[in-house]
Parts: sequence; C-alpha cells; structure tokens
Amino acid sequence: MYLENKSNIEVEMSQTGGQGHSSRVGCRKSDTVAGNFDELRLLEGFSGKRESQKLLQAAAMPSGQCIIYTDVHQDDRHSFSMVNLLKGKSNQANHTERSPLLKFPQTDSITYMTLHEPSLGSGEESWEASSAELERRCRLGSEVTSLSHITSMEKCEHYFKLSSPIRHCLRTTKLITIFIIVVLCSLFFSMYPDRESPWRMLAVSSTESFSMNLTDFRDNSLLKLQVGGPFLGGMEAVQEAQEYILIQVEQTEEAGSRRRRTQQVLYNWTIPLHSQRSDQILRTRTFEMVSSAPILISVQAFLLDSQVVPLSMTHQSLYVTVETQVLIAGLILAGVYVLIIFEIVHRTLAAMLGSLAALAALAFIGDRPSLMTVVEWIDYETLALLFGMMILVAIFSETGFFDYCAVKAYQLSRGRVWPMIMILCLIAAVLSAFLDNVTTMMLFTPVTIRLCEVLNLDPRHVLIAEVIFTNIGGAATAVGDPPNVIIVSNQDLRKKGIDFAAFTGYMFLGICLVLLTSFPFLRMLYWNKKLYNKESSEIVELKHEILVWRQTAHRINPASREETAVKCLLMQKVLNLESLLRKKLKTFQRQISQEDKNWEHNIQELQKKHRITDKILLVKCLTVLGVVIFMFFLNSFVPAIHLELGWIAILGALWLLVLADIQDFEIILHRVEWATLLFFAALFVLMEALAHLQLIDYIGEQTAVLIKAVPEDERLAIAIILVMWVSALASSLIDNIPFTATMIPVLINLSQDADVNLPIKPLIFALAMGACLGGNGTLIGASANVVCAGIAEQHGYGFSFMEFFRLGFPMMLMTCTIGMCYLLATHIGLHWNT
Repeated sequence: MYLENKSNIEVEMSQTGGQGHSSRVGCRKSDTVAGNFDELRLLEGFSGKRESQKLLQAAAMPSGQCIIYTDVHQDDRHSFSMVNLLKGKSNQANHTERSPLLKFPQTDSITYMTLHEPSLGSGEESWEASSAELERRCRLGSEVTSLSHITSMEKCEHYFKLSSPIRHCLRTTKLITIFIIVVLCSLFFSMYPDRESPWRMLAVSSTESFSMNLTDFRDNSLLKLQVGGPFLGGMEAVQEAQEYILIQVEQTEEAGSRRRRTQQVLYNWTIPLHSQRSDQILRTRTFEMVSSAPILISVQAFLLDSQVVPLSMTHQSLYVTVETQVLIAGLILAGVYVLIIFEIVHRTLAAMLGSLAALAALAFIGDRPSLMTVVEWIDYETLALLFGMMILVAIFSETGFFDYCAVKAYQLSRGRVWPMIMILCLIAAVLSAFLDNVTTMMLFTPVTIRLCEVLNLDPRHVLIAEVIFTNIGGAATAVGDPPNVIIVSNQDLRKKGIDFAAFTGYMFLGICLVLLTSFPFLRMLYWNKKLYNKESSEIVELKHEILVWRQTAHRINPASREETAVKCLLMQKVLNLESLLRKKLKTFQRQISQEDKNWEHNIQELQKKHRITDKILLVKCLTVLGVVIFMFFLNSFVPAIHLELGWIAILGALWLLVLADIQDFEIILHRVEWATLLFFAALFVLMEALAHLQLIDYIGEQTAVLIKAVPEDERLAIAIILVMWVSALASSLIDNIPFTATMIPVLINLSQDADVNLPIKPLIFALAMGACLGGNGTLIGASANVVCAGIAEQHGYGFSFMEFFRLGFPMMLMTCTIGMCYLLATHIGLHWNT
C-alpha cells in the first residue's frame, strides 16, 4: 500500500462488532477512509498475506476499538503525531508521492496500536472528529507503545532542539552582519554628493596655450585630471609621435611658518595626437600634491602646422593616497570572493554587494560617480549578446535537436564515455577559436546536459571540462577571446608587427601544444571522479532502509535482557541488508560496464525515444543560427559591416521570434538567465570601480618595477614569466578585459624604456596567453564559466565555486606552465622575437 500527499505513515481503520462485523471490516475500502480524510488517499496494494493478517487482528479486537497500523521502519527523527498525519505533512525528504512506506519480509510482523472509541460500535458512522479528539486518541495510542521507543524519540527530539537553534543562530548572525554592511555602505554612499566637475572646453595650437589655477585643495591630496581629444589609441612614444600635447602640473609653496624653504612639485604629461584629428579619446592621470597651495595647469600643443586642436578637461581632488585606495579595493575583492567561495549568498548578490561597497569607497575618497556614469560602465554589448543567444537557444530547444545531437555523440563515441567527453571538449575548443566563448557554451551546454541525462552521467563534471577547453581554444586565434581582440585592435601594436595573421599563427601553435598535453592531464584529474552518479531506485531505497534500521538500533537503550536481544536482532538485520546492498551495487556496476558493450542496441533504443519533434521549426532555427554565426565571422574580418556582436544576436533573436510564430512569449522569457545577466552587469560595475580605485594600475606598475629590478641578461626571461603568471592569476580573480586594456600601455612603455631594453612581442604574447588561460582558475574568471554555470543551474545541475575550482585551477596551472615553456623556448631559445 502506498500513501500519497507526502505522508509516511499508513493508517487503516477497521471496525469489529462480533461475527457480523467481520465481513464489513474486510470489505471496507481505502477510498472510504480517503473520503473521510480530505488530505489522505490510500491506494490498494497489500498482498493477500498482509490483508488476511489485518483481518484476523481486526476480528480479534473487541467491539468499539480500531487498529491504527504504523511503520516501524520509518525515520524516527520526529515524534509521531496524528495531527501531522491528518495534515498530510512529512519530513521525509527522500520520499516521493509513490514511494513504498512499508516493507513486509516474512520475518517481520505488524506493529499496531489499539484505540478505544465507543462511537465506532455501530460501524455506520464516519470517523470524523475534532483536533482535540484526534490528539486524545493519539495520546491513548502512544501509551501502549514500547518504552524504549518513547525514550529514543525523546532523545532524538532533544538532539534536534540543541542543533536547530545553533543553525538558526548562525543564519541570523549572517543576515544581520550582511545587512549591517549594506546599511553602512548605503550611508557612506549617501553622505557624499557627486563630485564630478563640469567639463571645460578649450582649444590650443602651436602658437596658443592654455592655463588655469586651482585653489581648493587639501594637504597631501591627489589631483585626478581627465583630458579628452583626438589622441592616439595607444601610448606611442613621444620621440615617434610627430604631434603631441604637453600638460604641465605645477605646485609651489613659499617658505613660511610651516616650511623652512620653498617646495615645488612639477609633473609633465605628454599625450600624442592622432594625425586625422577624428577620434575622441579620454585620458586620465592622477598626480600627488604635497600641500594646499594653488596648482597651475598649463597645456601646450606641438604641431606641424597652425591648426587648432579642440580639447576638453575636467579635474577632481581625491583625499586618499593610492596605497590606501589599493588596500580598500583589495579588501572589497577579497570580501566578494569569500561570499562566493563559501556560498554565503548567491554569486549575483555577492557581485551586487561588492559593487555597492566599491561605490561607497569611491564616495569616501571623494570620487563618487553619478548614476549616469555608473550606467555607462556596464558593457551592454556583452549583455545584448547573452540575451539574444539565450532567446535563440530557448527556441532551439523546443525542436528536440539537442536530444538528437546527444544520441549522435554517443553513437560517434561507440558507447565509450571518455572518448565521447574528449570529442565534445575538442569540438568546443575548435568552435571557440572562431566564435565567442559565451556563444559556444550556450550552444553546447544544453546538448551536454541532455546527453548526460540519457547516459546516466553527472553533467557537472562534463560541463566543467567543456568550459575549460572552450577557454583554452579561445586563445588560439585573434577573435576567439576578448583579450586577443583588444590586443590585435591596438594601433601601436600593429605598427610593431603584431597584426591578425602574426598573432593568430603564433598563438595557434602554442595552444595546439597546450591542448595535446591537457587531455591526459584532464583524465588524471577525473581519475577518482564518479561520472555515473545516478543509482537505481531499488538501491536508493535499500540504503534508506539500512539507515532507518541502524538509527532504530542505536536509539534503543538496553536496560533489560529483552531490549538487548531486540537491539542485537536489529543490528543483525542491518548487517544482512548491507550484504544485500553490496551485491546489488556490484550488479549495478556490471550493468553499467555492459552498456558500453551493448552500445549498438542502446543507440537503437535511444533513437526511438529521442527524435526531432518539430522539423519545420528546426529548419527555421538552423537557418537563423547559421546566418547569425556567419555574421559573427564577417564582423571579425570585414570592417564594412557596422554591427557589433550584441546587435547581431538581438537581430537574430527577433528574426527567429517572427519565423517561429511564438504566441506565448512568457515561456521564452522564463528560459532567459536573468540572474546571469544581472551578475554580469554588477561585475562590470565592480571591475570599473576597482579600476577607479587604482587596483589594476597598481598591479601593472608593480609588475614593471619588478621587471626593471632584474639583471639585464636575465630580464627577458623573467619578464615573460612574470607577465605570464601575473596575467593568469589576475585574470582568474578579476575580469581579464580591463586588465588587458590596462597592461597594454604599461608593456608598451616598458619596451620603449631605454634602460630596460625589452622587445614588445614576447611581453604581449605572454599577456595574451596568461589572460586567456587564467580564466580557468575560478568560476568568475571568464564569462563562459558563469554562463555555463547559470544554464546548468537552470536545468538542476548547478556547480559551486569550489567544485569548479578543484578542477579548473589545476588545469590553469598546468596549461599556463606549458604556455610559459612555449614562450621561453621560442623567444629565449629560438629568438623568434628578433
């Protein structure tokens, strides 16, 4: 007999009133009881032996009494309550609505309680009573149960009374702490107004200069100067630039009571001009001031002709030193990672909390951004790309194409799991070399999940392996990963010989070497991983039964000889069931191993179950998706197409929505990973705020200082190693896009320093290799990681930060080591840089 509505106690009432009432008891049906109890429905399923045993016991009872049968195998974590029974509630998390409640071995007997109820003597009235009457019956029944059972229940309840308040206290403490931090950050952010100064428009030429005085400054403050104009995209050397702007910042404090002698501070800032005078580039630099004396800012232009150069300028005063800002930024970043690593809150909420803390820190140092500025920090092209591809994949999944691809992948691997995983990873790596990593994972994740469900595999391990190889393959070409796109798009680097063909050729050889060594290392990491995670329902049920019997035996306090005998019998029962479990597990593993041998038969069965459900919609989806991917390629190679990746994805989603004739648009919107989109928006704000706190600039400057301190004969090798590992570790912790954009001018200036004398190519290739491969270090190190985790979580197979870290970080260390060896062999051993 089974019990629906998630109840775990079987109840059956029988009336006896002598010989005439016996047949009436036997004919009473379970649905009659269900009619009297609205929240309970008993389904027939008893064997003849069990039914006859109940009838004999019911017939032996005197008139006016009923029998309530209970399961002695149930989990005794909570005391028996008839009120909870009638409410249909259960604390058994492992039971479903169709789970069997009672096991009836031949050696077992029925445990029952007798409740006296005179009103049942007639046998014609339904059993309906108030809550007080039900509780009284329960108390009467509990008085006839065994004393050892009552004692064990009391101990169990006492144990949970001790542990439950502790858990509640910890949760309350966590909520209060996070809420206090949020309130403090909100107060800091609201106490300081927006300090963005208005932009000043000015014009300079070879004959006319500009100057202005600033007076409102504190001691030991910072001057943040922003200049916009037709500047070059990179940081080209002044000696190579024919036209440039020179900005001088001067502060002079006369001798007086505070200082014995006059102190003067002078900074020169040179910005090269673009010959076309078209693009408007914004430059920012921070200067340290020593006193509150007035500051003189002068701007001069060195031009080949008498043309006028239009410029825009604004300034801000900051009250915290660079070291303090970097310390605050480091603490905020560490706090965000603590929230994500230990899963204190969801990663989206952690990114939002980090953004709020970073904005509060900017307000505290005197650089609070306005709402419009914060909105401009968000990379809407990436969000548009994600949203458009999510719509495409959501409609695509309705065709059954993912199920079909899963069966074909199984057929291609000839039933072997590891060759199938290697094939999926290799295809993902190849596609990500030409497509965006996010697009690749959005197409591959549903296919992989469906394939693992069909083959009874754990999708989490397979998805982590795929996203790792996606990040590796994206580093092979100039268009596979955003850091590579930023490097190839830099005009100064193109003049140094790092163009599309040269960059792709060099990186492709290195990534091929990395891929060849990554597959064996991945197999070693997965050596002890259980890819088959699902067990048969029979094994799961047997494990639960063993747990219940063991708990029941441990809760018996052997105060008498009878209780000692009962405990020994229960422990013997546990040993017998464990022996049976081992036999079933061996049989189950043997069946799994035989699946590879019978792969042809399995494919035939899978092909019958998993077919294309809508061929017309499949043709529409393939057409639109093919056009979108083709436009992605054209966008990378044909500059005449003025559509970014985000626009292409949005337009493709609109095309497919029209062609598919979607009527219920809400269903499609439910498939969109809104939490992932919000996470990226918060992450963009967090990274930009950390950049304003000088964290990224500080990392680049300290890297340059360490390289300059190395002896000249070993400087190139140390520079390659240092840039490679700093880029990898930094990209695993922060977004690699702003880090790459910050490190490019640092490395260009470093290569053009006459005292350092380093070639630019090895440094740039080390930066690209580290920034791309470092994304495998953590879950938020690359955009593809977050997208894959979000889609997997939507399908019920989400993986945590630590689950990804255990596999991704060792892979990052291994791949970066192979990449470093490739860089050293080519540039130190073979001297390819010359």
